[in-house]
Amino acid sequence: MTSLTDRYLAATLPAVPVARRAEIATELRASIDDMVEARTAGGQDTTTAEREVLTELGDPAQLAARYADRRLHLIGPTYFLAWERLLKRLLSFLPATVGVIMGALEAVDGNPGGAIGEGIVAALMVALHICFWVTLVFAVLERLNVPLDLPEWTVDRLPEERVDRQIPLTDTGASIGWLVLVIAYLPWQHYRSFVSDGAGGDVPILDPTLWSFWLPFLIAVLVATIGFEVVKYRVGRWTWPLVAVNVVLNLAFAVPVIWLLLTDRLFNPDVVQHVAWFSEGDNLDTVNAVVVAGTVLIVLWDVVDSVVKAYRHRR
Repeated sequence: MTSLTDRYLAATLPAVPVARRAEIATELRASIDDMVEARTAGGQDTTTAEREVLTELGDPAQLAARYADRRLHLIGPTYFLAWERLLKRLLSFLPATVGVIMGALEAVDGNPGGAIGEGIVAALMVALHICFWVTLVFAVLERLNVPLDLPEWTVDRLPEERVDRQIPLTDTGASIGWLVLVIAYLPWQHYRSFVSDGAGGDVPILDPTLWSFWLPFLIAVLVATIGFEVVKYRVGRWTWPLVAVNVVLNLAFAVPVIWLLLTDRLFNPDVVQHVAWFSEGDNLDTVNAVVVAGTVLIVLWDVVDSVVKAYRHRR
């Protein structure tokens, strides 16, 4: 039967440079034998001593990496900060930008109902590609020891941004991108929808009579919310006045939506007539209940989150 030492060497040597393999094998076997002999001289049996010595030497792959001077990490400390900063910068605006553009193109192409989903999927795909390709490039650069030739750090490079900033640019960009998609969808659903009237036309999802007041009002609230996101980012943190404005804007959007849902005034009655599923049982009431519950939960989460962050900053 092959000894533990032979098995350990067999697991270690294939990963070391071929030119040094014989030298390392001799050196490593001698070291193991010496450590085993030291333990047996103290009264330990050979089998137990060999097992403990090999256990202390650790994973053969890690030992081979030390012999080969090979890094066991994807991005090491020399390249890590440059990788992290580039990744954050790209993720801060590219996914949201592409998501908004793809959502707008989908709406223009005649599918406003799928515009939001298309935008979200596009943004996620862009984010995944950025993470993969940036990481791959930096991993290759490190393995090849390519110098980055970055300028030396000095105090002049300290950011002007305050250390107490609670609101990063990524959050602001994502929020504004989402608001733009919702604003774009409200008028587009009136002309393009997934429900056909049977004569080649489209049936608006929302009740067309809402354009007399409520839909323009909701769009105005959403536009005001975009302005609020910009102001919030410039302030950099949650303050009690900002919390108050956030509560007002959330209520200004959520209360009309919930009221319209509960009074069956939000969805176009023609949609219910052309989509048989809505007429079956309590399906329409279920949809209304889910939308109401989701709206309430989102508003509560946003308000509570802003209150907690403002309170923490005051402390």
